[in-house]
Amino acid sequence: MTDNNSTTSLFDFASLQALITAQGVQLHASEVHGVMAGLICGGYTFEENNYVTLIVDLLNNGENLSSKLNDAFQSVYSQLWQAILNDDFSFAPLIADDDDSLAERSKGLCAWVQGFTLGFGLQQKSTKELSADVQEVLTDFIEIANLAEEVDEDEDSEQAFFEIAEYVRISALLCFSEVGVPPENSTAKTTLH
Repeated sequence: MTDNNSTTSLFDFASLQALITAQGVQLHASEVHGVMAGLICGGYTFEENNYVTLIVDLLNNGENLSSKLNDAFQSVYSQLWQAILNDDFSFAPLIADDDDSLAERSKGLCAWVQGFTLGFGLQQKSTKELSADVQEVLTDFIEIANLAEEVDEDEDSEQAFFEIAEYVRISALLCFSEVGVPPENSTAKTTLH
């Protein structure tokens, strides 16, 4: 976890998962990030602030989170908005990094996609009004979420994983561009905290 300033911390997968585990909560950091991304890309507005309640209800059986974890989720949420709105396409699903096994990264990507689909579905109850491209993304995400967990640790599997992860990243941004609701204030890019 890198300290960005005195009030906001940037989280990577390992630091967020370590914090979740240390708090004794049975959540997967990738799935939490995916739910947040799905909400945002599905039309959840920045001004809404009940996303932690949704995560608690969906993924933690309605049990409250510690203030430390709640604060961490707020930082991740802000970090996520900044990445989605950033013109440099810095947005990426929060999964284990390249130093971890391909199996661990694949598990994280599947969890992220499951979370995204769940969050997006909470915002977009009817897929009939969505474009054919977004409907195809959602269908593909359901298939990706159900990929087998047994992964060969070889070059071909590594390349396939990279291509799927890039497809997921770009597809989430496509969903945001079609359905997402940018913050009202154009300066939100620099003031999201």
